[in-house]
Amino acid sequence: MPSFPNDPVDCVVNSTDTPAVKGESSTRHGTGVSGLASLGTGVSGTSDSGIGVLGESKSNEALRGVSHSGAHAAVVGVNDWKPKTFPLSGGGNGGWFESNNAEGVRGISANPNHGGVVGVNTAAGIGVYGTSDNGVGVWGISVNSEGIHAETQSTTTAAMAAYQKNAASDTAALYVKHEGNHTAAFFEGNIEVTGVINLLGGDIAEDFDAEDGATIVPGSVVRVGDSGRVGVTTSPYDTAVVGIVAGAPGFRPALKLDGAPNGNTRLPVTLMGKVMCLVDATSSPVKAGDLLTSSQTPGHAMKLTARERGFGAVLGKALRPLESGRGLVPILATLR
Repeated sequence: MPSFPNDPVDCVVNSTDTPAVKGESSTRHGTGVSGLASLGTGVSGTSDSGIGVLGESKSNEALRGVSHSGAHAAVVGVNDWKPKTFPLSGGGNGGWFESNNAEGVRGISANPNHGGVVGVNTAAGIGVYGTSDNGVGVWGISVNSEGIHAETQSTTTAAMAAYQKNAASDTAALYVKHEGNHTAAFFEGNIEVTGVINLLGGDIAEDFDAEDGATIVPGSVVRVGDSGRVGVTTSPYDTAVVGIVAGAPGFRPALKLDGAPNGNTRLPVTLMGKVMCLVDATSSPVKAGDLLTSSQTPGHAMKLTARERGFGAVLGKALRPLESGRGLVPILATLR
């Protein structure tokens, strides 16, 4: 470590393009300028109207701050300018980071109790603000914790807000995806919607417990037994019919009720809407618009021909014909 004299050295230069202090090192890992202080500031840069400290590099970090303290940051940026009149407006940034080809800011934390990037606003403003002309405004990734954690104690504003500012765009303001096609979002509390909820699936289903040992494929017509569990129908005009097992190729549920696991084998049973259904047209061809009921073929529907027996046994209407044999047919489930 180089030694320094006890007395300060003043360097004054009147030229506009010559530095007052210049340090140069010709070695690869040498230091151009080094400042050492036992209790004070190692290097201080002050300017009335220019840059206080400028760091520049052609092939490495332009400026690096390293702290060995457990209570202080490696780099701190403070802008203490305050407006003299209200409303509060203007003012400089505490920090500014910009990159032409990579991240503008990257924050990394190795502590599970702290965020990689944390934004705090003590004046009821936005804690973290992200904006992009054509990309994602804020992107959060985590292996074992929240990618983005937003928190507020306000009684009037949300902890997290997403805005699509292009009024002509039909792109979502908020996009959530689970790569494994499992739960993409979980809400604990009430949800309010002022616009249209556009569900891309085809039916409303509800989970039912299946009978022990039962093998029931999607598209099967099921009935409820005395145990309260469901199994495939095996008789025509069964008034215990409850619906069709959802999930056969062609349609998937748009809304599922009672989806909480309870340790039993559960099946989503379509109660209303479009669903693919196993149909047996062996004894009677099925046309589009025909009413359907259970048949003697296990788990299959058939055309309702004895209307006096249909009360409480109607599954819905066929949406496509099936001239003969057995197969999957799209139907509009309307139990009655």
